[in-house]
Amino acid sequence: MLAKFLSIFSRKDAASTGWSALVDSGRETAAGILVSPDIALRCAPVFAGVRVRSETIGSLPASIFKRLPGGGKERADDHPLHDRIHGRANAWTGAPELFMQLEKDATLYGHGYALANRSGEKIVELIRLKSNTVTVEDGSDHEPSYRVALKSGGTKVYPWRDILHIQSVDGLSPIRQCAESIGLCMAMEQHAGRIFGNGGRPSGVLKLKGKINESTLERLKASWHNAHAGERAGHTAILEDGIEFDPLSFNSVDLQFLELRTFQVTDIARALGVPPVLIADYGRATWGNSEQMAQAFLTFGILPRLKMWQGAINRLLSPEEQRTHFAEFTVDELVKADISARFEAYSKAISARILNPNEARAKENLPPYQGGEEFLNPNIEPAGATAPAPRAKPRAVA
Repeated sequence: MLAKFLSIFSRKDAASTGWSALVDSGRETAAGILVSPDIALRCAPVFAGVRVRSETIGSLPASIFKRLPGGGKERADDHPLHDRIHGRANAWTGAPELFMQLEKDATLYGHGYALANRSGEKIVELIRLKSNTVTVEDGSDHEPSYRVALKSGGTKVYPWRDILHIQSVDGLSPIRQCAESIGLCMAMEQHAGRIFGNGGRPSGVLKLKGKINESTLERLKASWHNAHAGERAGHTAILEDGIEFDPLSFNSVDLQFLELRTFQVTDIARALGVPPVLIADYGRATWGNSEQMAQAFLTFGILPRLKMWQGAINRLLSPEEQRTHFAEFTVDELVKADISARFEAYSKAISARILNPNEARAKENLPPYQGGEEFLNPNIEPAGATAPAPRAKPRAVA
């Protein structure tokens, strides 16, 4: 065991892979709280924001599509990579679970990695790699390679085509970049815990105008401790000889404690790119703006991430395949919860002849029906209708 430990740090790359593989590096904030990616997840707003981002990406189905010669596209179900990103990434991990894990890694650490394990040129599985075991190296030709620390000791280098690499903005971890906001939120949580842990009573001093003898002091200390310690916290203390209690610390109202905690939730949501309403902060939410907040999250939060994901998946394809195939996410899942909006969109698409009824039914996992493959506008062209016969020309009357 000791030999294995020493072998990790005897390598030239120990600074990049050794310590980071064993230590969740963080830093102490001005609030006196050590913040690292793993520790930050103990903060409720951080956990909620990371969960929303990762689960949203994981819930969206991805597919490999083939470009058609006359324009358009069709799903390439027979492509080896299609099932890896649409069905099962490997024997023990579904594609949604893998995507959720990689997005979480990118949010916490700045990078998410998965190994594209190949049999010849065919990708047979995608396996998640822990972010702190991978180092990106820039070659002389500026092509990146990936050095992965192995559990058995040593490292292995993979070319860029064998690694699915998902990163946040410029590879920066939102958790580390916004550690001060997270540290302040955690400090306030701990402060609130200490207040209620001490019976909700602020600290202070006992004041007496005259002198007090040693025996009276010991009796007073014992009486005060019995009234405010352990299960008796919050009981009434009886003070003798004109002794007065003078609190020293500010109370929660004076510090506007609740307002500060609410602001920190908003600040963390801002750092993670998530609307506060999606992490259960309804302070500024109304019936009129909640839908717009969710749409803004899709437009400015999720869609840019999907573009990054699609580019990362596409580079697993060979140059020849990239001319005819590409990866794409389907965002229809995000509106499935709103059945009214979904069916209204279907109605408009069928009326505009963008979809036929059977294509709309397929999206709802419903079987097709005869005649449903026709592109008709049901508002003006009922199914099975025939064109009206031409009207006879009027005959001249003598």
